[in-house]
Amino acid sequence: MTDISTSITPAASPNPGRKRAEVSPPTQSTSMYKARDPIFPKLVHGKFRRIKWIFMAVSLGIYYLLPWLRWDRGPTLPDQAVLLDFAHQRLYLFGLEIWAQEFYYVTGLLIISALLLFLVTALAGRVWCGYACPQTVWTDLMIAVERIWQGDRNARLKLAKAPWSLDKTWRLAGTHVSWLLIGLATGGALVFYFADAPTLFMELVNFEAPAVAYVFIGIFTATTYVLGGLSREQVCTYMCPWPRIQGAMFDADSLLITYRGYRGEPRGPHKKGDTWEGRGDCIDCNQCVVVCPAGIDIRNGAQLECIQCALCIDACDEVMTKVGRPTKLIAYDTYRNLEAEAHGERARIRLIRPRTILYAGLTALVGGLMLFGLSQKSIFEMNVVPDRNPLFVQLSDGSIRNGYEIRLLNKRRETRTFALSVSLPEAKVNVVGIDGENPPITVAPDDVRSIKVYVSVPREKAATLTATTPVTIAARDKDDGTETSRETTFKGPER
Repeated sequence: MTDISTSITPAASPNPGRKRAEVSPPTQSTSMYKARDPIFPKLVHGKFRRIKWIFMAVSLGIYYLLPWLRWDRGPTLPDQAVLLDFAHQRLYLFGLEIWAQEFYYVTGLLIISALLLFLVTALAGRVWCGYACPQTVWTDLMIAVERIWQGDRNARLKLAKAPWSLDKTWRLAGTHVSWLLIGLATGGALVFYFADAPTLFMELVNFEAPAVAYVFIGIFTATTYVLGGLSREQVCTYMCPWPRIQGAMFDADSLLITYRGYRGEPRGPHKKGDTWEGRGDCIDCNQCVVVCPAGIDIRNGAQLECIQCALCIDACDEVMTKVGRPTKLIAYDTYRNLEAEAHGERARIRLIRPRTILYAGLTALVGGLMLFGLSQKSIFEMNVVPDRNPLFVQLSDGSIRNGYEIRLLNKRRETRTFALSVSLPEAKVNVVGIDGENPPITVAPDDVRSIKVYVSVPREKAATLTATTPVTIAARDKDDGTETSRETTFKGPER
């Protein structure tokens, strides 16, 4: 057999022609806790590895550069394209502005994201985990940096077993310092989403930023370093709930990474010139194991730890090409087709089926509702809260007065003037701090104004009202006539 990779070393075996990657056997232990066996995944080249590099570059580029994009919203609003402005209780997403009162739109986005994850999982398994999950992206980055400092798998294995020396110390120190710098960049980029990025950057550099910014940078530096650099696959195996939920999303028609055992078994070493009759295509080289970031053997079937990253496919295809056998011994396939191929048949891939229709339909429904809501989004809102103590006051002339706390929200980018009205006969409206009856109320652009309003009804009319009378308070824009109203009650004495 020709050499498959420089990472393949001779193993103690009665078969002198057999060469395979070293994989440490599991250790026996009576402890309830199994200590982590370090995993040193080997670098592999191929189609899926290139896709993962592309996903990593695009996702990291979006994450780090997005806060620096500008979006002109006018002179009174921030020009950052994506901004979580907690100080003013609103979220900016390019041309979309979401106020705290409209947070249900964020809930809708989360629901759509969950439904899309269900749909993708039903179609192709954990491709989100294997390519786009932040844990996967940052872990890939950490492993790439580790490989720069320490070399590929064999070199890292040798370094891990070597006694402490100056060479080992500076390589490990360089690795961990690089991980910390990546964590620092991660935390630093995150805080830019919560404030104007150029301004906050200069404040951070000059040590003039708010203390909370430094605290959050420290927290995210530590979590990125621990989760992406130290914990890695343990986050996916023990901390993430998705591996335990995903089983409910799969069916016999889901495209999953599978080992074609009917073709690969019986496995065993193969020397150049030997016949392939009476044996499987798998030469038991363990390349699919040593490239796996979770350290599993896909030949053992579906496993909770598998993130469907497909690196084992690239490794196996490379080996099959070198030994002159067909590729796709490990491939994306469905269980239905595996059973069919084992009997010499072929089952077609069914992307459209009840569960995918359900997930796609729910996604479209929620998306349609959100688009309808955005199209009907009001340009100003009003909130009315009646006084609870006292419920009403009887004035010296016998009239009954109720108090209300009214909040007017002006979403326009210019000052607006509003007039209040009440659906009670002969009612008088007075605003605390503004002279006159039914005075005009101005609200600054993109702002909220809270006012105290008293509504009084003359004695003769109050006598005709019940103890609790439904009433409508309306606010009308004096410039364009746009109006909004709220239902409330007017309290009086028992009759």
